[in-house]
Amino acid sequence: MLLQIPDVLTADEVAHCRAVLEASPWVDGRVTAGSQAVLAKNNRQIPEESDTARELGVVILKALGRNPAFNSAVLPLRVLPPMFNRYDLDMTYGNHVDNAIRAIPGTGGMRMRADVSTTIFLSDPGEYDGGDLVVEDTYGTKGVKLPAGHAVVYPSSSLHRVTPVTRGSRWASFFFTQSLVKDDGLRAMLYDLDVAIIDLRRELGDQHPSVLALVNHYHNLLRRWAEV
Repeated sequence: MLLQIPDVLTADEVAHCRAVLEASPWVDGRVTAGSQAVLAKNNRQIPEESDTARELGVVILKALGRNPAFNSAVLPLRVLPPMFNRYDLDMTYGNHVDNAIRAIPGTGGMRMRADVSTTIFLSDPGEYDGGDLVVEDTYGTKGVKLPAGHAVVYPSSSLHRVTPVTRGSRWASFFFTQSLVKDDGLRAMLYDLDVAIIDLRRELGDQHPSVLALVNHYHNLLRRWAEV
């Protein structure tokens, strides 16, 4: 499931992130790439354990916590601290798949499974040309370029790339989530069911027998499929 989520960050939060990033040092993005992905990666990143990454990571995590669409679609168990990257002129990231297992910084070696990848755009599409996130999966190939503050979530198992930037600079936050439900197909069914329940609650009210039955069904499926 590939899902676009609008307005994860407010305009003020985007402006704050950009101002802090403008004043921060960047490093070669290949420091976080695996042995195969490092051959395809050409971008810049904020160091993972820097003060900037920690400060802005809190902004991102708070925004995710208040976003019902993200929580419904992703069903997060653990979220890797958000990272920040930029693609300047001619920078690109060729086809790659995200590492299945990620070390959690500052935990002394604790690891998590990456089920869902998320990109939150910090540049508006008019600020740059190229730089499309292109995701390939069983649903086909999808190119994504969203307004600043908007997010896209997609399975970490997907082959994906960022096309070369031909004008301007593309800035974003990206991170990985271990979901309560690791199977993307099951997670997508739960999301579709949740969306349907929300619509029925608006039409029928919370106490309608059909609404209560579907809510019960949702939670029993989650109980069956969740891993905690």
